[in-house]
Amino acid sequence: MEHVDVGLEERSYRIDIGTRLLGTLGEECRKLGLGRTVAVVSNTTVAPLYGEQVRTSLEAAGFAVREITLPDGEEYKNLETLNLIFDGLIRAGLDRGSFIVALGGGVVGDMAGFAAATYLRGIPFVQVPTTLLAQVDSSVGGKTGVNHAMGKNLIGAFYQPRFVLIDLNTLDTLQAREYAAGLAEVVKYGVILDEGLFALLEEGRERILARGKELLRSIVKRCCTIKADVVAADERESGLRAVLNYGHTLGHAVEALTGYEKVLHGEAVAIGMVQAARISEQRGLATATDTGRITTLLKGFGLPVDLPVFPFDDYLEVLLRDKKVREGGLTFVLNRGIGNFALERIEDLKGVLKGCGLAGV
Repeated sequence: MEHVDVGLEERSYRIDIGTRLLGTLGEECRKLGLGRTVAVVSNTTVAPLYGEQVRTSLEAAGFAVREITLPDGEEYKNLETLNLIFDGLIRAGLDRGSFIVALGGGVVGDMAGFAAATYLRGIPFVQVPTTLLAQVDSSVGGKTGVNHAMGKNLIGAFYQPRFVLIDLNTLDTLQAREYAAGLAEVVKYGVILDEGLFALLEEGRERILARGKELLRSIVKRCCTIKADVVAADERESGLRAVLNYGHTLGHAVEALTGYEKVLHGEAVAIGMVQAARISEQRGLATATDTGRITTLLKGFGLPVDLPVFPFDDYLEVLLRDKKVREGGLTFVLNRGIGNFALERIEDLKGVLKGCGLAGV
């Protein structure tokens, strides 16, 4: 088992990474001194696979377990589904001495975390991510929230978990498309912050696709370490943490325009990264070779790279609703070659979209 610490003073917590770890969840929660009643929030896909292991572990440690099961899918990451969590918490009688376990991917983690942040004005929660995307990204750092029909993650809060448990064995049941979507976030870390990681992904592509646990353990730990360092330096995204949005600006636009149903989050990020690489190249920050390496690696993992066809004005409208917009301008995360980044405020959003090949669409 590997450990990564997220250093946030009184809000610091540990990430455990390894195999066959679900059985340790109850004891770790007991060590944290969490309350005796816990609500396990999961979805209809993950609960049948891992719910019993989690329940058994928590009950063996002396916790009274309540279960809340949500429908599965990004399209359910909204206020209506969030209210299902609140209904379950209230009916189960959870009080301020209780806590929540988020068992699932990024959607479950984001919604359960937001529920924890707001129920009774805040109760503790623990992340148990079961998708690669959640393990390397969304379960770490305390971003919680839900989508709105007009934009991604427009409603939410920064609220850190007390503990993150990553059991790599849960990836064995992940569908190939979902697994590939998680690899998009891994590629992101390499492009903007770790050239060595990017090279490892290129060299080890076949082993990664085969889900070899030793290599995955190393990769997941590296991603969590990078994110932990960034979050420790800038918890609420007032500066440095914005670099983790590489590929997300246009990626979120793709998700919104497709109704959060047709394109997975990681797929949208892959598309957004290629567009960001093209913008970087146009601005002289990167070369055509850099853009080609990024595009080739994402394609090699089975990810899409082209913007879906929607009217130019539709893309522009969604970008202007992005939560990072300030006075009509938007800060884009661009890659400076591979392994470094640049943050650039861009006011000519029409020009950006035309540079991505959307002129005349």
